[in-house]
Order: sequence, then structure tokens, then C-alpha cells
Amino acid sequence: MSWWRRIAIAVAAVLVVVLVGGAITLFSISRRALPDTGGEFRVEGLQGEVQVVRDERGVPQIYATTTHDLFMAQGYVHAQDRFFEMDLRRHITAGRLSELVGEAGLSTDRVIRTLGWRHVAEQEWALLSQETRTYLQSYADGVNAYIASRAPSQLALEYTILDMQSAVPEIEPWDPIDSLAWLKAMAWDLLGNYDEELGRAAVYGQAQGYGDDVALDMVRTIFPPYPTERNLPILTTPELLAANAELEATEQAEAGPGASDDTTATPGPQGPSPDAALLAHEALAGAAAALAAVPHLLGEGDGIGSNSWVVSGEHTASGLPLLANDPHLGISQPGIWYQNGLHCREVGPDCPFDVAGFSFSGLPGVVIGHNAELGWGFTNMGSDAVDLFMERVYPDDTYLYDGERLPLTVRQEVIEVNGGSPVTIEVAATEHGPIVSDVIGGVREATQGPDHEDQPPGGVSGFSVSMQWTALQPGRTADAIFLLNTATDAADVAAAAAAFEVPTQNIVFATTSGDIGYQAPGSIPVRADVPGSPVPTDGSWPRPGWDSRYDWQGYVDAADMPRALNPPEGFIVAANQAVQAPGTEPFLTVDYDYGYRSQAIRDALEARIADGGELTVADMNEIQLIDANPYAELLVPVLLEIPVKDPFTGEDDAFTQEAVDLLADWDMRNDVDSAAAAYFSAVWANLLRLTFWDQMPAEHRPSGGSQWLEAVRALLEDDESPWWDDRATINVVEQRDQVLAEALRAARTQLTVLLGKDPSDWRWGALHVAAPQHQVLGGETVPGAIRSIVNPHQVGVAGGSSIVNANGWDASAWELVDGEPTYPIFTVTAVPSMRMVLDLSDWDASTWVQLTGNSGHPLSQHYADQLHAWAAGETYPWPFGAEAVEKAGRSTLTLLPRS
Repeated sequence: MSWWRRIAIAVAAVLVVVLVGGAITLFSISRRALPDTGGEFRVEGLQGEVQVVRDERGVPQIYATTTHDLFMAQGYVHAQDRFFEMDLRRHITAGRLSELVGEAGLSTDRVIRTLGWRHVAEQEWALLSQETRTYLQSYADGVNAYIASRAPSQLALEYTILDMQSAVPEIEPWDPIDSLAWLKAMAWDLLGNYDEELGRAAVYGQAQGYGDDVALDMVRTIFPPYPTERNLPILTTPELLAANAELEATEQAEAGPGASDDTTATPGPQGPSPDAALLAHEALAGAAAALAAVPHLLGEGDGIGSNSWVVSGEHTASGLPLLANDPHLGISQPGIWYQNGLHCREVGPDCPFDVAGFSFSGLPGVVIGHNAELGWGFTNMGSDAVDLFMERVYPDDTYLYDGERLPLTVRQEVIEVNGGSPVTIEVAATEHGPIVSDVIGGVREATQGPDHEDQPPGGVSGFSVSMQWTALQPGRTADAIFLLNTATDAADVAAAAAAFEVPTQNIVFATTSGDIGYQAPGSIPVRADVPGSPVPTDGSWPRPGWDSRYDWQGYVDAADMPRALNPPEGFIVAANQAVQAPGTEPFLTVDYDYGYRSQAIRDALEARIADGGELTVADMNEIQLIDANPYAELLVPVLLEIPVKDPFTGEDDAFTQEAVDLLADWDMRNDVDSAAAAYFSAVWANLLRLTFWDQMPAEHRPSGGSQWLEAVRALLEDDESPWWDDRATINVVEQRDQVLAEALRAARTQLTVLLGKDPSDWRWGALHVAAPQHQVLGGETVPGAIRSIVNPHQVGVAGGSSIVNANGWDASAWELVDGEPTYPIFTVTAVPSMRMVLDLSDWDASTWVQLTGNSGHPLSQHYADQLHAWAAGETYPWPFGAEAVEKAGRSTLTLLPRS
């Protein structure tokens, strides 16, 4: 990602110094940070003996007598394996990255200080239960017990490298607020809709040359309605869908800022001028630039989502439920998850934890997994929890609101810069939230003082953009983690969901008593209908901030959030699709994933059930690896009908036809050895480029996810849509078949360069590779000798975007030569970050795997020891019971009180 590239460039030059020192020195430095995983160690603050049993992949199961010791040991173990990752995360979430990496972190720090993640986390402390605060403090004590007596070079190789550039700041003790601030980063990456808000406004502004009506139609085409007639929501029946299909189509056709003829005038006193749409477009571009500077620690784009489903015992071989989950997050090294188990030796009211699964380093507890009675999984709901407000802000630090000039809330933030001078910024906020459009451009520097009140509005062309986001309100999400860890039934899950305010997630769960269920948590804004509004009031477009009618009207009550328990069909699939049928309250969003993965999972389950099959763990694992390509199912029949001619001679183009023939007998699966999958993917990338690039801002070019599949579906039925036309060709209006033919030709030429002249030799896995990169030291600007140590070897993988095996790639990423696109880049950008299947009849029969490995140390044997199994779709046994853990154990670390 560009953010990590900037950081890598900042440290690249100094790495040459390391190379001069020689590989032996580097090897020695790196080994110094490897932790001891066996023996006995006395730890200040422990109350009793703790055992940490690690298996052959370094996964720890922690046994303690008290919750204090349990979470203290988890903090200790996280610090052993992942402290640099933890430290990097807390610097980012506090807006203090520049203290660690220098000026390369300034843009990030500016935006995160503006959003105020750390300030919000500090306010959350008082809202949490006493138990949660105790767990967080115990965890922090464990981290500090590990780092207190160790130099930076004994904690991570990365500190040694950074110290050669400029002195690494003293490592501070871990604070419980550091853990809470991480929840803001998690919420940011799983935030739905703000990108879509910016995209609608940007496309509308750029398409104004066609006139308002055509511009609005063009926006509707690329933001189509959810296809409920094809892809079922989570909670619905086919009968309900049929009854709502016509209503949905009508409502969506009327959506967009076309409810009145005047699409630019906005109600409210002193509203914007008639050319407001174009002026607002500039301000929104400033907001987009600022928000793009925030690093996505969990990943970003269409590929961020997940698969999950749960099947009741009536359809399983054991007679008890099965549950599967594979969260789709950004590819990274180390991987996002840390596998562990937390076990009270005697489970009871004073020590209620017996839980195992996937945690985040820096955060106590288990995020996804199971305890002795209940298992759960998460997928991103994508609810609309954020709005961008156009604001009229004046140089005297006031803003317009219902005809009055109200004072901005203004504070100063001082950013310390490693190797440089401190930078002071001024952060301003309206009633709605912080102003984000002026952050990168420096419109609001700390030196800018108030001016007289008659000045026209400041900002960009008279507009500024503020952000209102549920995660900027203090909440109790940390409570929810521990409530889930000890939940035993649907009522407990609902109680945890009521506290799980951000990010909004779909929870699927199952119990050992045989129940299966779904629960929607989250803080969901209620938006009022504004009669006669020229902009939609559903949160899908930026809103006028000077009119209080557009303000949020509160939040959906937790008791009204969607849920289900033991549905008649005997299974629940939640894979980022629409939660419920159109018109069903509460309203959550219009910007769901379009449901191709979820429907493929439903189809697979229904087929096995119809055949009388009794589902097993192996069946669930197989479904996770489905690589059928829904893009091909739509497009291949059309592509095979396109005449392949030389555009200059009009003669048959045998060179291109040789590649097109691959599609004729293709099974439409993206397996690693498929030549047709490679060619089709190149055709798809070219189709998006030729159709959309000339009429969209670069930052909103199609990434190729399910939105674009649904948009192209509609375009295939409209030969003369303005989207097919290339605006760069004067006096020529391109139509559908011309664009499709050119995509076929261009893809053939590009793959000839990339993979060779003979199409039968092409392989999808040769293009579509998973290549985890170290977050700081893994980029191309870093010397190869360093990269070879910190980056695992890349591996070809099956699947793709909107495919169940969701190894997504970005269709807008192209290799550029002199600014011109030459061929698409198919490197994986988002992955099933882990895969798990829970067997409620026998926890020890459950399976799991994660992307790379549990350790963050490059020379650890567990740095990437799961990568090849993950890529091949294999999983490992998941020991949970004490006997299974003991049998799987390879080392035992015993922690004892100091006195």
C-alpha cells in the first residue's frame, strides 16, 4: 500500500548500512529478540503459577488460577511474540507515528490527531465495567513485565534498524488505553460507506458535462441496488423476497439526489450557490486525500469482508452444530491474528474463562473463537455508521448552523518528529465532528488566527467537510469482548452485542445444547426523512451540515437489532450481504456487499442437504475453498459471441482468438493451474479500465469487487450507455461490443508479455500470488537482502474477488510506463486471514489455520510456518481440552511470582 511504501522509503537508505555490516551481524541481532518458550521465569506482579503450553506451531494455551494472572500472562506472551507490532499499532492509533519513523509518519499523525482516536479511547475507560478495566490493567502489567528489563534490540529486530536512522525513542510502558485505541483502528478498517459517499459525489461532479439527469443515471449504474432476487439476505425467505422485489426496484430507481430538479441548491438558510456541486466536489476531494492518509492495519477496499455460516445438528453427521468463519482482511506480515487459548484452572464466577481462538496482539481476550459451551464468528455488517457533512466554516472560527454562526471547537495538537522539529496543528470540529477536508492541505494551520466576522466561508472553495462517525463517541466495545468470551446462550450473545458498538459486525453462533443463531450488534444512526430534500437522507451521499434536519436523530435500540434463533431451514449464512429484505426496519445501509459469496455458500449447503448428506468438518472446509467465478458466469457467454477482428484490417484476429478459445470449455473456476482464469481476469481488468477510467477520478477507479460485477451486469443490457464511450476519442462514440473486443485483444497482448506466447502455458497461480510483506521493512525500496529475511516467499493461490475463496486483487492496480497503464497487477491484496471450523460435538475435532504464523520475529520458525498450508487450503487440528493440549504440547513456559 502507498502508506507502507512511504514508511519503507524513509528507512530504506539506512538499511544499506546494515548490509555493509554483513549477514552474520544481522542474523545475530535478529536472534537476540527471540523469546524463551520453555523453562521457569519469575515475574513481578503474578499472584500464582501460570503455565504456557505451546504446540508445534508456537500457539500458546495459557493456564492460570485467577483472571489477573490469566490476562497478565496473555500480555506477557503477546509481548514475547509481537511487541514491535503492538508498539507500531499504538503509535499509529495515538497519532504518534512520527515519533517512531520520522517525517514519513506526519500525514498519518495529522489525520489521526484530527479524528482523535486516542482522546476517545481515554473517555471510554470510565464507561467500562470494573471487571473489564481490571482485565485491561492486568494485561498491561504482563506486557510491562516482559519489556521492562529488555533493551529494544532484545524485543525486535525492527528497533535495531530504525535506530540506525535516528535514535529510537525510549519504549514506554504499555497502558490500558493503548489497547482501547486499537479498537478505533479496527473500527476504521471495517467502516462501511464513507468511500461510497465520496465516490457518488465525485462521479456526479465529473459527469456534469452530460447534464444532471444523465449524471445521476451514471451514478445509479455504478451503485446499483442490492440484487435480492438473486442473492438472498441473511434474514429472509424466498417468499418475502418475491413480495419485496418490485417495491425495491421502484425505490432504488428513485434514489439519488434527483428528488427535485434542482440538484445543487440545498435547503436551509444561506445555502450554497447554484454551482455548489462543483465547489463541494473540491472540498470532498480534500476530505478523500486526508482519509486516504490513514493506514489500514486490517486492510481496505472491496476485499475486506468475511464468510461465516452455521449449520444446525439436523444437517450434520454428529447431530450438533458446525460453524465456519474466515475473515477477509488485508494481507500482511506478520498476519493480523494471534492464536491462543485462555484457561482458568477452575472455571467459576471468580475465574470464568475457558476460551480459545484468535486475538489481536495488544488487546486482551479472544476476538473470534469458542469457549466450552458456545462458538462464534464475525463478518463485517458494513452498516452506515458514518456521514460526511458539508460545512460553511468562516475564518473567525465559526460555522453556519440553522442560520446562526456557532463557534467551532478548536484544539491544538503537538506532533513530535523523530529527527526533526515538532509540528503543531490545529484541529477544528463542528456539531457533527472533526473537519477532515483541510488536514492534508494545511488550510487550518495553528498559526491561522480568527478574522472578522464578515469574511466569506473558508475551507476549500467556501466549503469544509466534517465527519460524524459512531466510533468517535465513547463506547463499551471492550466490555463486549469479555462478555462474548464467557457467553453460553443467545441471551448472553445479545447482551454482548448491546455493548459491541463499533465496528458493526454480523455475529453467528452455536451452542453445545444445539442452538444456532444470528445477532446484529452495533451503534446504528437514525436519520430523519427531510421532505423535498435534493439529496438523499439515507446516508448514501454527503449531507448539508448547516441544516439541523439532516442531523442524526439518535441510535437504533439494541433490542430492535436483527437477530434469529434456530431458523426453519437449519442454517444461517452471513457473508457481508444484505442483512434483511428491503423495507425491513431498522434501516442499516444501502451499501452492502452484493452477495455473490453468500449465495454460493447457500447453494453449496442446500445442494449437500438436498442430497441427504450429513455435513462434517471436512465439508465445511471444502466450502471455504469454493473458487467458482461469478464474473465468468455473467460475462463468458457474452464474450464468446464477440467477433474477434483486427481493428485495422477487419480480418479475423487469430492471435486473440487463440486466447478466447480458452474460455469455450472453461469450468469457470479460478484454480491455480487454470489458463482460462488468468486470461479472463486480464479481460475483466481491461474491461473496467476501458469502460470507467476515462470518466472517473483516479482515486475512485473500479477495484473490481461485487459492486462492479453488478454494475457491468446492467451495462451489458445497455449498448449505448455513456459509460461505454471513451471521452478521449473525439467524434467517436464507442459502444459495448467495441469495448469488449478491445478488452479481449488487450488482455491477450498483456499476458503474452507476462506469461508467454502459448496461452495453454498460462497459469492463474503465476499471476495471482499471495506475497505478505513486512509492514515497515518489506517494500520494494528496501534492499533485497533485508526483504529476503522479513518477507516470506510468495505463493500462487486460487480464488479471487467476490469468490468464496476470497483472495482478492485490485483491478485498478496497473503497472504504469510514462503514466500509461501497460498491464494489470494481480497480486493478492485481501485474503481469508484465517480459516476456522468449529465442531460443537467435539471441540478437539475443530480446525484452524492463519495466514502466516504466530510469531512476529523474522527468524522464528513460527514466522510463516502456516503460510503454505493456508495457501493450499489445509487446516490444522485445534486442541482445546486439557488432555489434547498436553498431547499437542512441544514446550512449556512456567511463570512464577517473584516472591
